Amino acid sequence: MVFEIAMAHQIFSETAASISELKRNPMGTVAAGEGFPVAILNRNEPAFYCVPAKAFEAMMERLEDIELNAIADARAGQKRVKVKLDEL
Repeated sequence: MVFEIAMAHQIFSETAASISELKRNPMGTVAAGEGFPVAILNRNEPAFYCVPAKAFEAMMERLEDIELNAIADARAGQKRVKVKLDEL
């Protein structure tokens, strides 16, 4: 879900918290996201996203899959070389 604050900034999470809230209770702020990223705001502008470890790991795995698919797609158009199994 994407929220907009003052029509100027998009927030790409369902939960947002201020930097003050994060400083006061870091683990509570993370828990408020229920496993999803929490947008951390500074003067009502998104400063960064607090992403739980499991969500970050899943995101990195997905990015790796996308990169590997791009490599496979690029190589799919290349000339193929026939090789006999005995030659390997």
